Amino acid sequence: MEKKHEKAVLLLENNKFFKGKIAGYKKFSVGEIIFNTSVTGYQEIITDPSYFNQIVLLTSPHIGNTGINYEDNESKSIYLKGLILKDIYNNPNHYKYKKKFKNFLLEKKIISIYDIDTRKLTKILRNSGTKIGCIFEDKKENYKIAKKKILDFKSKIKLKKNKKISTKKIYIFKKSKFSNYFNIKKNKEKLNLVVYDYGVKFSILNIFLNYNCKIIVVPSNTKIKKILKYKPDGILLSNGPGNPIEYKEEIKIVKKILLKTKIPILGICLGHQLLSLSVGLKIKKMKFGHHGSNHPVKEIKTNKILITSQNHNFSVLNKKNKKNIEITHVSLLDNTIQGISIKKRNAISFQGHPEGSPGPHDAKKILKNFLKIMKKYKKNREKKCLKEKI
Repeated sequence: MEKKHEKAVLLLENNKFFKGKIAGYKKFSVGEIIFNTSVTGYQEIITDPSYFNQIVLLTSPHIGNTGINYEDNESKSIYLKGLILKDIYNNPNHYKYKKKFKNFLLEKKIISIYDIDTRKLTKILRNSGTKIGCIFEDKKENYKIAKKKILDFKSKIKLKKNKKISTKKIYIFKKSKFSNYFNIKKNKEKLNLVVYDYGVKFSILNIFLNYNCKIIVVPSNTKIKKILKYKPDGILLSNGPGNPIEYKEEIKIVKKILLKTKIPILGICLGHQLLSLSVGLKIKKMKFGHHGSNHPVKEIKTNKILITSQNHNFSVLNKKNKKNIEITHVSLLDNTIQGISIKKRNAISFQGHPEGSPGPHDAKKILKNFLKIMKKYKKNREKKCLKEKI
């Protein structure tokens, strides 16, 4: 029989509620609820900075069966607000396993509710869209507090989110525990890659590190003159959380890079959206977003289908009278734009996660293509002794 203090409630903004059990930290937790359909990779999902201010519902019924290891974290901190699970398996069996899942939740102060009908909740989100919710201990006096917290969260949801996620200072990314699952062949020559950090994942940095890139990670609002000091052969616009329209300063910086330089640019997820906004495309919020590791995407040029990892709540709208923009990829689920290329500029982007962490690696060719663009740019710059000037 469960003790009273182990019982939990998930209250939605429409006053629907689910009762279950608490795992992890015991406190109020309020956030935007999204569901992720990935069957594996819960550690990468939990540590992904893109889930800032969100409560993540994992639709896979059993979580915790491989435990927690020291290699698969996507960041040093936890940015999500809570977890919703069907069942927790707390007797892991995996050669990398170092820690039990419930212990990890306690250590990182993550509140989680489990033993609820996750299918029913997923259907609610699919039918009526993303909802704000609050997880709390099942006590009579807590319901009124939870309702107030939901209202407060909704009133503050328009605040900028990137300021809490981006690095505060420039640093060189060096350490890597990344396994070579891409069968990566290192470049003979080192390439300088500047990464605009909007909430970048370690796996993205690790892949480029294994490609023999020198990785300079910079705050999201770093001016162009500062990054030119590092003689970049390429610029990566990273993934990250929140409404891309609120990244006004960052969009201006991307626009200026495009206008004033020919440095290759790759945008991933949020970076794709910021690149799109910088060239005049529009953005809309989706009903419940794309969150999972089995999303089919068509590569328009080859007509090939890529199974991809996705994690976003906003999508780029179709172009109108934009002759300088080529759409390179579209989703086969809803035909939303998944990739663009800027003509006469070395700029490409992809809405999904080509690093596939967690997920498949069908889209790794996007990273390889960007490396080719970087190599060509560096070769031409050295041949002509070019120097980017602002």
